[in-house]
Amino acid sequence: MRILTAGKKAAMDRLSTKDGIISALAIDQRGALKKMIKALDTEPTDEHIEHFKELVSSELTPYASSILLDPEYGLPAAKARHKEAGLLLAYEKTGYDATTPGRLPDLLADWSVLRLKEQGADAIKFLLYYDVDENPEINQQKHVFIERLGSECAEEDLPFYLELVSYDAQNEDSASFEYAKVKPHKVNEMMKEFSKPQYKVDVLKVEVPVNMNFVEGFATGEAAYTKEEAANYFLEQSQATNLPFIFLSAGVSTELFQQTLVFAKESGSTFNGVLCGRATWKNGVKPFIESGETAARQWLETEGRANIESLNNVLAKTASPWYDKVQVAEEAVVK
Repeated sequence: MRILTAGKKAAMDRLSTKDGIISALAIDQRGALKKMIKALDTEPTDEHIEHFKELVSSELTPYASSILLDPEYGLPAAKARHKEAGLLLAYEKTGYDATTPGRLPDLLADWSVLRLKEQGADAIKFLLYYDVDENPEINQQKHVFIERLGSECAEEDLPFYLELVSYDAQNEDSASFEYAKVKPHKVNEMMKEFSKPQYKVDVLKVEVPVNMNFVEGFATGEAAYTKEEAANYFLEQSQATNLPFIFLSAGVSTELFQQTLVFAKESGSTFNGVLCGRATWKNGVKPFIESGETAARQWLETEGRANIESLNNVLAKTASPWYDKVQVAEEAVVK
């Protein structure tokens, strides 16, 4: 069971619903959002990125427990959020240096946990790419890096949300059948690693342990797993950690993501919510770029809101409260 300070517990409360479910909206995308705009034959500007994030924040945070933003483009959006929505701020540089082996992590040069806290962050989020089977020297660098981050968050008494994205150093195609076969091992073993106390992680933000497009009954082509095998992987994932953990949407459709949450619950997973990004808002980029602010607001007020409210309905039936997995430090001392 994770032991939280009273300060971290209060911050976690601000980030979640009164029932202890994290229904967070993620729009800390930088490179990915630029690619979406470029795909519409428009050269993305800083103003595009900032303004779209601001619109998403103002229109959708009334229906989310919190929002994840980046300090590079997202601070106006942080100010525009609903007064009761908590704030997570990202601490990593977007993307990774593809010329160096290992997808090594890097921090935003102009920021520290203290500075993010001064901008109103209730928690710090960091994205780590990790292959459990990679060169041990590369993974050792990542272990030390996350230990430093955990200590920095602990010093400022802010919850540390670690986002883990698996990959295979020998196979770049994460959407392939071959990767689907090894994904459960990659995801569940990395969760075990970063649940160790030296990393001081408070919440894991993780992928589901299978590619749902290859699960029997969901697959349009060849299946990599039977439904029973997939269900076992979800249960193994839940048992791999004693920390609260939440799912990322990884850009899949809203419908598939919601079906996945139901499948996870039926499999025995005790996940504690979501940090859902593109599945909620990605189809709002087109009206924003092609028709402007009014069209974007209209999309967000209708389809965007419907996406997040339908997700909340699913979460209410499937997610478990995170406070079942933590203990407040004062309580620990008393006992």
